[in-house]
Amino acid sequence: MNGVAQALGDGVVVAQRNIIKIKRVPDLLVGVTLGPIMFVLLFAYVFGGAIAVPGLEGGYREFLIAGIFAQSVIFGATITGSQMAQDLKSGIIDRFRSLPMSASAVLVGRTTADVVANVLQVVVMTVAGLVVGWRIRTDPLDAAVGYLLLLLFAYAVSWVMAYIGMLVRSPEVFNNASFIVIFPVTFVANTFVPSDTLPPVLKTVAEWNPVSSVTQAARELFGNIPAGSDFAAPTAWPLQNPVLYTLIWVVILLVVFVPLSIRQYQRAVSR
Repeated sequence: MNGVAQALGDGVVVAQRNIIKIKRVPDLLVGVTLGPIMFVLLFAYVFGGAIAVPGLEGGYREFLIAGIFAQSVIFGATITGSQMAQDLKSGIIDRFRSLPMSASAVLVGRTTADVVANVLQVVVMTVAGLVVGWRIRTDPLDAAVGYLLLLLFAYAVSWVMAYIGMLVRSPEVFNNASFIVIFPVTFVANTFVPSDTLPPVLKTVAEWNPVSSVTQAARELFGNIPAGSDFAAPTAWPLQNPVLYTLIWVVILLVVFVPLSIRQYQRAVSR
């Protein structure tokens, strides 16, 4: 128990260090705040008039926001990998090794700090969404569950990013690689268009894509499902049970990548 308490305490200290870094590094702060606003405004006003979503009072703009939420928190989770690679490259990890702290504290602190960054992103996107016409049409409890599910999924993804960041050990390589992977993963989904509009193979991929399930769950919990649409009665099991399917993926990612990340961290600092 003492070891667990020490790891948690050390993790909080490292998380505070990373949160302060977000405030003091303009590039990170811009990515956390202005990036989500840009996505909301661009998609809402560029595509908002071209894509009709009947059965939903707010139209495409209201349909859109859950997808923007999912995409933005996943991109926000990449900060973990980028900053882990940067810390390894700059040598700050070597300084941590000289301190009487738990080895897992660096990873716990890094992923926890990104939860805080994603909370800030969600707040900014919520305000931007309200400005362009998005509304929450369910009760506060359902809405809170929707936000929590988005953050929980992003937290699980951040452990994946931590592992990859320590593998490549270069923030430039990590940023390029993560963009190449995450961008298509978030677009071959129901984030911005109905999955039924995709070609058959891509439709199947989209239906089983966990990004689609977390987006579908957010839409349902926020009350942004068009009445009488395919979204209200999806045929694929993941979209019929989006909350459960998302939680299954969260568990899988954490069970696989938490120990992998800790093991890779130990290898990285022993070199």
